[in-house]
Amino acid sequence: MLSEPTYLAARMAAPTIEQHFRDHRLLAPAAQRPLLAAPPEAAVIEAVIDVTFWASLRREEGHPPKITLALLPPEAARQPLVLGQRKRLTPHSLIKLAPAVEQPGIHLGVWHDADGLFVWGTVTELPPLCFVLEVIEPGLLVVKHPRADGFGKFVNVAILRGDQLQLVDNDNHGVADCQALRRFLPGGLPDAAGEADDVLVELAASMRAHGRGGLVLVVPPASEQWRRSIVQPMSYPVTPAYSGISQLLVRRPGGPDWARDLRRAIGIVGGFTSVDGATIITQDYHLLAFGAKVARATGSTAVEEMMITEPVLGSAARRTHPAQNGGTRHLAAAQFVHDQRDALAMVASQDGFFTIFAWSAKWQCVHAHRIDVLLL
Repeated sequence: MLSEPTYLAARMAAPTIEQHFRDHRLLAPAAQRPLLAAPPEAAVIEAVIDVTFWASLRREEGHPPKITLALLPPEAARQPLVLGQRKRLTPHSLIKLAPAVEQPGIHLGVWHDADGLFVWGTVTELPPLCFVLEVIEPGLLVVKHPRADGFGKFVNVAILRGDQLQLVDNDNHGVADCQALRRFLPGGLPDAAGEADDVLVELAASMRAHGRGGLVLVVPPASEQWRRSIVQPMSYPVTPAYSGISQLLVRRPGGPDWARDLRRAIGIVGGFTSVDGATIITQDYHLLAFGAKVARATGSTAVEEMMITEPVLGSAARRTHPAQNGGTRHLAAAQFVHDQRDALAMVASQDGFFTIFAWSAKWQCVHAHRIDVLLL
């Protein structure tokens, strides 16, 4: 029996989250569906979020919990660690178990029966579309699931911040007119091989993880035009260009070893984004330079306005001056895209905010898309 939840945001979010998982299961190829996790019911989603929210506000020996829960039975997990005696899912149980599962990639396994929800152990490998709930910090929870292809960051479904609920717009309506932005986003447009491009998403996560902020400029591979917007000479050009990411993508065999090597190559590039200045890569992921200084191109005008959107259901686009959106990195990114309209810019702030910039043919101005909710 499930107890009556007292966290209002959980009740508001549960039906939409349930529909998300059901819709994505129906969209999967019929042959793949047996490999997917069972879609959770709204009542179960509500109860899991409720218990986890109240646990997130507690402390154990002065430390707030960092917990990740995966909703699946032990028989559906690969090589699970199963407790000899399962524990009822309560805030107290989660607080006590949290220190054992703080390392990335370890999830508390949660399931339910006629008596209610319980913790049965831990799991490190999850089936696609498995409901996952992560505590980022006290009062901040993220509902997510693994991607169907197994590579890349989990897909975020909903963000709960205290009494605020943000439902992620998985169809990316805010960037419908901008191919560059749509290709960047998780589950975005497939490439010529029919696969979604998630390298920039992984790079964004790497930039956000080091906490120092950063600016990445993504330029066409066969163009030198972008150099007009960079102070010359560059302090740290890379000669020859580092091609670790692109070499792995050409091979693209898949499998855990390939995914590990690709993440390592992306992490190498991500490390250089912590150096003051811009990191410059091509659209086929060759690293050209880092620590570069952005300048307004000769003969161009100063960027005066841009459009801001975010992938949250119900949010509206708004126009603003670039200086009102952030600091010098944001202004530099907006100016670069204003001058180099076939390029993309990515800005990570030290406070955790993340924005991507591209030129909008629809609005005829710089389009800034805030994607913090996708990277939590």
